[in-house]
Amino acid sequence: MFVSKYSLAFVLLTSVSTTALGQSVPQPPANTEELIVFGRAIELIDEAKAASQGIVGYADFETRPLSRAGELVEVIPGVVATQHSGTGKANQYFLRGFNLDHGTDFAAFIDGTPINMRTHGHGQGYLDLNFIIPEIVERVEYRKGPYFADSGDFSAAGSAAFVTYDKLDENFAELTVGEYGYYRAVGATSSELGGGNLLLAAEGQFSDGPWQLDENLEKFNGMVKFSQDNGDSYYRVSLLGYDASWDSTDQIPLRAVESGLIDRFGFIDPDVGGETTRIGLSVDGRWSQGEGETALNAYAVSYDFTLWSNFTYFLDDPVNGDEFEQRDERWIYGGKLTHDRALFGDENGTQLLLGAEFRYDDIEEVGLYKTVARQRLSTVRQDAVEQLSAAVFAEVEVPLTDTLRATVGVRGDYYDVDVNAISQPLNSGSADDSLISPSLALAWRATDDLEFYANYGQGFHSNDARGATINVDPVDLSPADRVDILVEAEGAELGARYERGPFNLSVAAFWLELDSELVFVGDAGGTEVNDSTRRYGVEATAFWSVNDWLVLDASAAYTDAEFKDAPGNMNEIPGAVDTVFSAGAVFTYEDFTASLRVRHFGEAPLIEDGSAESDATTLVNLGTTYDIGRVQLGLDVYNLFDNDDADITYFYESRLPGEAAGIEDIHFHPVEPRQVRASIRVRF
Repeated sequence: MFVSKYSLAFVLLTSVSTTALGQSVPQPPANTEELIVFGRAIELIDEAKAASQGIVGYADFETRPLSRAGELVEVIPGVVATQHSGTGKANQYFLRGFNLDHGTDFAAFIDGTPINMRTHGHGQGYLDLNFIIPEIVERVEYRKGPYFADSGDFSAAGSAAFVTYDKLDENFAELTVGEYGYYRAVGATSSELGGGNLLLAAEGQFSDGPWQLDENLEKFNGMVKFSQDNGDSYYRVSLLGYDASWDSTDQIPLRAVESGLIDRFGFIDPDVGGETTRIGLSVDGRWSQGEGETALNAYAVSYDFTLWSNFTYFLDDPVNGDEFEQRDERWIYGGKLTHDRALFGDENGTQLLLGAEFRYDDIEEVGLYKTVARQRLSTVRQDAVEQLSAAVFAEVEVPLTDTLRATVGVRGDYYDVDVNAISQPLNSGSADDSLISPSLALAWRATDDLEFYANYGQGFHSNDARGATINVDPVDLSPADRVDILVEAEGAELGARYERGPFNLSVAAFWLELDSELVFVGDAGGTEVNDSTRRYGVEATAFWSVNDWLVLDASAAYTDAEFKDAPGNMNEIPGAVDTVFSAGAVFTYEDFTASLRVRHFGEAPLIEDGSAESDATTLVNLGTTYDIGRVQLGLDVYNLFDNDDADITYFYESRLPGEAAGIEDIHFHPVEPRQVRASIRVRF
């Protein structure tokens, strides 16, 4: 039987595997090889709790051209990743009518370790995926909506769990070169060691980009992972390291391009850019006891971040300019303990999940400074923060009939913060908050091929700890309003999933409300807490392995988003993209493979009254490979039709050199022009 390797990944396992739910499945008998299918063709009927839940295997995006690591999230239907401030910085993410800025309501994890940053120097929930090496991601498990008791902070819109390989099918080394000074080398190897598996991976990337100001990107990633599976028990230890530095061309004012002051790929401030270092250690273990399984995850992360930006140029300071530095240095410690077991015996089908987790952020410095040419002029705000969270959760899945099952969950969270406002002691203080979040899911299997879902849940995102203790504005010392640490979200979803042979289809209609929302403010270079919001939407995803040489997939989503209590003409949410569409085709003929993908995201309001809007953006990428024995040659073409759309668009006031006053204008970051990259991979 022939199955296209680009539609499915088949992995022979002799141990406990995981489902799309991130929980264990029964262990096969000893010494029995089990064939597990990972990818979009995996059957999720009788497994998933929602229509918008799924899993994507590495083989599903192995041939997909990825211009940057953050685009890994685009394997999730309805998600778009864009960039406005350099390859080394976290992407902007769009999902279900959210401009997630850098991840505020979208949570991500790698091998159980959370990636989002709380009380971050650049913005709450900062989500930087640049430290992930795409080639070692075995699968991506995704969820949408606040319907899962074990998801927690930042997951109101959705979440993604990146799971890396324990062992590679083949070792490899790959070199890629491309236009605009692009060079990337990546390699990985795994071998048996001490009764387990040792995996080593490394990546180096250098790029100038198409910008008139060279990006000078220098990026290094590394991973060391040891795992051992003993049947009833499993453990792994992972060490990940990442270091990057870059110069950036931020969004630019439209008037500067139209007047001929700068080119479309030009710049205003030549001194913006950033540096990031991240080192993470994690330890995981699973143990089976009778009808139950216990899992433990513990992690420690060292993180150092500096970003220089200038969005308004000379608006506030006509002499020195408005350049500023954002700084973040911290240690993160945390862990999660779960116990999953069958109640009343396996035949009953009732499953109980219990869990507890904690996280402690020891933020040595989180600050904002006025700068010129990356040299500090003055301190706007400098703080040291200690932030602790603890949570317990429970979910029970009960078969109500042979075809109907219900999952009831509840989660309790407690947050405690202590802020030492070094630059302004009046803003020092302590605060705490707690929240109970219930959830309910129903799944009805109408036929062998069709399942319907109904979901309801409450979730949350956390606010910046400094907002919970603030007393005065750090600039003018005027009284400032405090915010709650935890912001509630409430949502519901109706959906269906159809699976028949090589074809599957899922559709979902959703509703989501947030008590308050964080939105980007261009003239401040950061985010602010805004009014409550509501969103309605619908999305559909399809996958079809047509035959042994052609695989097709497509997804589309539409969202209506608005502020709930704002006046009728001021209720638009800036950056809320209404339409997202993506589609792909993978063609395989003997040793040749071609992957063609299109990604479109629609217009979005840029200010609350909707009088300024961004234009839609459409990109088409092409990837090809040809195998010659153990050597694979690749050729990728990005932005195949050389569209001159915008990657991100804002509307705010700025002041250019020579202008008498600030001017409200569209500011945009263009998509990169068409470019070609060639690669050679050697497997051994």
